Amino acid sequence: MITATSIIRNAPAPFDGEISLDYEGRLLRRKKLASSAGDFLVDLSETTSLDDGDAFELSDGRQIVVRAKSEPVMVIRGHLARLAWHIGNRHTPCRIEADRLIIRQDHVLEAMLRKLGAEICHKTLPFRPEGGAYGHGRTFGHDHGLSQNPSHGHDHSPHHTNGHSHSQAHEHHHA
Repeated sequence: MITATSIIRNAPAPFDGEISLDYEGRLLRRKKLASSAGDFLVDLSETTSLDDGDAFELSDGRQIVVRAKSEPVMVIRGHLARLAWHIGNRHTPCRIEADRLIIRQDHVLEAMLRKLGAEICHKTLPFRPEGGAYGHGRTFGHDHGLSQNPSHGHDHSPHHTNGHSHSQAHEHHHA
């Protein structure tokens, strides 16, 4: 079977095929995929987060571009700085634009954001969140639920000495 063992970031055209993947589908290490140019096996050395415009380099020399697939999102308007702070405090992937924020649909976050005065519209759009301050990659959220106390009881220091656990492994990059 044809394999893809490397990724070309922000690959230049032309491409030999295309594959549309949702946000979760763009985080992978080993998986069989079906593109417009046929099936291939992704076999990367480590779990990798792909962005719209990256390309798989196939063992036969072809390049298959990755496109962000449309998926259910919430388009958020309101006091964007305040709303973005609360979204970021929960390590939730977010697209930040001049007049709106876009996150994946989440009923718990929706209730919290509405309490903060957000106007929310449900849409189906390609989800392309910000990559993070330290370069390419994604953040991995951890749920704190809704609380009356805005402080959620632990810090995000690089040492994590307070004994809490996360639902997904992730790194905090600090200068």
